[in-house]
Parts: sequence; C-alpha cells; structure tokens
Amino acid sequence: MKIFKEEQRFRQTWLIILLVISSIAPIAMMLKKYLQKNATLTTKEFIITIAVILVSVTTIFFFKLTTRIDEKGIHYQFFPLHFSFRTIPWNEISKVGTRTYLPISEFGGWGIRGGFFFNKGKEKAINVSGDIGIQLILKNGEKLLIGTQKKEEATRVLETYKNKLI
Repeated sequence: MKIFKEEQRFRQTWLIILLVISSIAPIAMMLKKYLQKNATLTTKEFIITIAVILVSVTTIFFFKLTTRIDEKGIHYQFFPLHFSFRTIPWNEISKVGTRTYLPISEFGGWGIRGGFFFNKGKEKAINVSGDIGIQLILKNGEKLLIGTQKKEEATRVLETYKNKLI
C-alpha cells in the first residue's frame, strides 16, 4: 500500500516582498498621522489600526494545502477554509494524472480557484504555488486540479491505484 502525503504553504519570496512593500505605505501614513502635533488619532486607535494591517497581511501564511493519496482515494484540505479533509473516492474518478498548467491564465492565480467568478463551470483548482497539479476528471464530468510540488512521487503513487478506476 503506497501513500502520498504533501503539505504546502504560501512561502514564495515574491509574495513576501509584495506583502511587505504593500504594508509599508499604510503603516507610514498612520505613523505620520499619529506623530502630527495636533493629531486626532489616539494611541489606542493607532495600535489597533497597525494591528489590523499586520494581521491582514500575515493571514495568508496560515493557509495550508494538505494532500493525501491512499487506497481509499484522494484527500485534500485547504486550511482554514476546510476544517476537515475532502475525500474523492476512487470509484468517483474516471481519469487521474499529473500535468503542467498555467495558474494565471487557466485559473486566475493561486488558492481555491474556478467555479465561481473565474473559469465558471469548467474546472476548479486548489493550489498554493507552482504550475504542476494532480488532475482529476470525475465521473459526473467535473474537473479538479490539486497543486503539487512532488510530481514524480504523486505520479508513482497514482500509477499504483489506476486499477481502482472503474
């Protein structure tokens, strides 16, 4: 029995730089307003505002995509949006494999994508980074792509369970 496990988080350098840069302007504006001679901003309001900015920016680092492939099916969880694993049993899958995709042009970026505003009705993706995914085509016609950083390992484990696709 082979098992595939993977955990991914938003830890890209470009994302960290973007978040730091985008935080500097509002923090600087609040600091300038607070330090003015006749400032109307209280210390409490200043601290709360800075805390809200910092919490907003760092929230993305709590997100985690966990994927598991085993004899029962393919399981995924995108915490904190999913508090428990979502399971797709093998008998609901008609086709599965790994593929390269274009995150921005196919799905509009990373995260839980598709099926609502962007790419409505075609395909859904759950991804954190990169351009490799585990592509599922379900028997009901739905398509789901789960991002992975471990293409070779995922491919090997998927091959062992291909016989479960009926």
